[in-house]
Amino acid sequence: MTDFLTELAADPVIAVVRAPSIPDAAALCAALVAGGIRWVEFTCTTDGVTAHLARAAAARTGCRLGLGTVLTESQARDGLGAGAEFLVTPGCRAEVARAAGAAPVVMGALTPTEVAAAVELGAAAVKIFPARAFGPGYFKDLRGPYPATPLVASGGVSAQNAGSFLAAGALAVCAGSEVVAPDLVAAGEWGELTRRARAFRGALEQTRARPARVGGAPGGGRVRSSRGRRPR
Repeated sequence: MTDFLTELAADPVIAVVRAPSIPDAAALCAALVAGGIRWVEFTCTTDGVTAHLARAAAARTGCRLGLGTVLTESQARDGLGAGAEFLVTPGCRAEVARAAGAAPVVMGALTPTEVAAAVELGAAAVKIFPARAFGPGYFKDLRGPYPATPLVASGGVSAQNAGSFLAAGALAVCAGSEVVAPDLVAAGEWGELTRRARAFRGALEQTRARPARVGGAPGGGRVRSSRGRRPR
């Protein structure tokens, strides 16, 4: 798990592809890599998602591939079999944790109690969703009781606020429709996706270069896995 967390901290943007259709998963991944985003999460809300995962994995575009919105053991096993390197859940899912085996699971939570539950289930990191509900300051607050738990911000993250989430203690952020807009994906507008990915990364780097407005441990610092650790 340490390698997964270290690599994510060094390259802290996950593109979440929530589109009704994907004409070419390999081209999509290549477009995001060209724009500087190398972590890609396909989601179970897309029809035929395992086939898309398999095509993207076979193309070897340089992406780290994950499967998100995983709710069941069968979805987890199918995703890993298709080439997913990590799994993402919208909430605490014990059956997904069991099916994952050695694969990292980024488990969804919102409240401190849910964060504790995700840690107990062995989550490699905890996705705070929707992050827009409380904003970056909430991540600073969570660092108090959970200083060793890697947190990922998802839901309402934009190029303008992504740096603030990282400064407040998030390990990484998820880029959604601002980068991988469903209509652009469905239309195969790969050049526009590259432009959006590059703009998101550029804005994020500029924000991270400025003094942080929100306190807390930076996302790119020392990383420790939450697996097996009990919160106090």
